[in-house]
Amino acid sequence: MDKWYDIDFSNMDTPALIVDRDMVQFNIDLALKYAGSAEHLRPHVKTHKILEVAKMQIASGISKFKCATIAEAEMLGIAGAKDVLIAYPVQGPKVDRVLNLIEKYPETTYRFLLDNLNSAKKIEEKCEQKGASVEVYIDVNNGQNRTGIKLDLVRYLVKATEPFSNIKIVGLHCYDGHIRMANLEERTESCRNAFEAVIQLRDDLKTILKRDINIVAGGSPSFSVHAKHHDVECSPGTFIFWDQRYANDYQEQEFKKAAVVATRVISKLDPHTYCLDLGHKSIASEFPFPRIEFIDAPELTQVGHSEEHLILKSKEADVLEAGQLLLAYPYHVCPTVALYDQVQVVSKGQFITSWDVIARNRKITI
Repeated sequence: MDKWYDIDFSNMDTPALIVDRDMVQFNIDLALKYAGSAEHLRPHVKTHKILEVAKMQIASGISKFKCATIAEAEMLGIAGAKDVLIAYPVQGPKVDRVLNLIEKYPETTYRFLLDNLNSAKKIEEKCEQKGASVEVYIDVNNGQNRTGIKLDLVRYLVKATEPFSNIKIVGLHCYDGHIRMANLEERTESCRNAFEAVIQLRDDLKTILKRDINIVAGGSPSFSVHAKHHDVECSPGTFIFWDQRYANDYQEQEFKKAAVVATRVISKLDPHTYCLDLGHKSIASEFPFPRIEFIDAPELTQVGHSEEHLILKSKEADVLEAGQLLLAYPYHVCPTVALYDQVQVVSKGQFITSWDVIARNRKITI
């Protein structure tokens, strides 16, 4: 029987997201071991979005972080992080917000991504108006095709921005999220082949800029490759809680699934059909079924999903009853966390506290 069943859930209102603090600490320690040192680890906080977890990471020796939103960046400033990369192109009013962030949290060094000259000109102009300066990472697209500038255009962008007095290029950011095959040998070959040009680019930029250039690379799937083969800062995020999808696909990474959802059967339609209170608002729903992996439950097939409901079918009759509580691991934990205002926290088989998911909001104060 799974260890989660050693905990009394009888008074738990559902749906709920529950986190085991001890397993979170285990995952932090293991990530540091895989990276080799804190110097080579820049974890992404988009998975947890929780101040207390950020403080656990800092207490474990991690000082550099990556995030996607200004709220996440501010959470890290509150936590006392030393170095934060906002891994997102900053556009429009967000430029002002980032400059305000830099001013409010002077003990934290904030940097963000740049991938085009037009944005660079607007940022330079805004910095001129405010008497500010910023450091940026060039966002490199080496195949993900989501954000970033193509490799062969990076040198042009760097040379075009070199005369700017308020923007300093300090590194390259390369997220290779398209490389996610389950087979480690295939993933390693694909990742290393795709990354060769990025390494060459760093060498070229050192010559152009006459200074060292840092590289922040990868996510959880390519963490196994970059940590072993490349001199970079690795930036996995999902490792902090892990989930069923990554546990299935990336078994060489021995992180523990530290988050579980609790749900109840709210209706029994017939002896083979059941409805749970785990709708789109409670579990990530962007992928095809299955959305969750039940713990120690009979064989159940997920067949329908709406805002407040998840419909199950069973082969055997009467395997569940109305009111029954079930536990399950999310297949995609990152957007699942963002659906909850709070997570319930356990340690050594006991509920100990709750943590606010403070950065699920678009804004904290800035």
